[in-house]
Amino acid sequence: MRAVVLGSLAIEVNGVPHSLSAFKPRQALALLLLNANRTVSVSGFVQELWDDNPPSSALTTLQTYILQLRKFLVRTLNISQATASKHVLQTVPGGYVFRVRPEQLDLVVFKQLAAQGYQSLATRDFATAAQQLRAALNVWQGQALVDVPAGPAIEPQVRGLEEARLVVLEQCIDADLGCGRHREVLSELAALSIEHPYNETLQGQFMLSLHRSGRRSDALETYQRIRSTLIEDVGLEPSSWLQQVHQAVLTDAGPDAMPMAHERRLVGSRG
Repeated sequence: MRAVVLGSLAIEVNGVPHSLSAFKPRQALALLLLNANRTVSVSGFVQELWDDNPPSSALTTLQTYILQLRKFLVRTLNISQATASKHVLQTVPGGYVFRVRPEQLDLVVFKQLAAQGYQSLATRDFATAAQQLRAALNVWQGQALVDVPAGPAIEPQVRGLEEARLVVLEQCIDADLGCGRHREVLSELAALSIEHPYNETLQGQFMLSLHRSGRRSDALETYQRIRSTLIEDVGLEPSSWLQQVHQAVLTDAGPDAMPMAHERRLVGSRG
């Protein structure tokens, strides 16, 4: 079994995805998987499923949804009802718990690979970091829970996951740049700089990639565009790190003198 939340919600068996068609049980399953191996309280379910307007039958209806989920697991995993209740979707005091091993949930696999990549990046083992961080990104199959309308409990977790994905992408590109792969990531950064016009990390990495690819004037023009965007739209000058990147391009600094984005994050700079 493999549970998928980094994309369309599904339970995969032998690589084949299985999903629920019913809206509310699917939402309940998403909440359980986001909190895998932890108790989701009855009140947490009620808030997610009905927000501030739960029906008088909310508790009974939730129990029906849990029963539907267990039947889904029985069919999908080819297990007994007793196994589903005792070892997968458990009833515990105050709520319910979905039990999975770390390797069975894509979210956990993503976090583990990302942590390994960060550790390698911190020791400047750029080749290993790039491999580990790309592996983390490849766990994703689309936007997190893209087919599950998010309520007040799921929505902030999904936003957090998308932010974590973006940070991993930034650090992966940093590792690629550390390996000298500036030309290989140039087209990716060109697209990302348009998609994230206020993300100074990606903008600075785009400048570095352009500069190292022999396009110094384009890198300087990119900085002027970024600066104008930040001043006009946000009322801020570029961060000190982005200004350092600009200065490094102006002085035609070598690769060893270029400020790295992951080092910037270690000191908590803006952007």
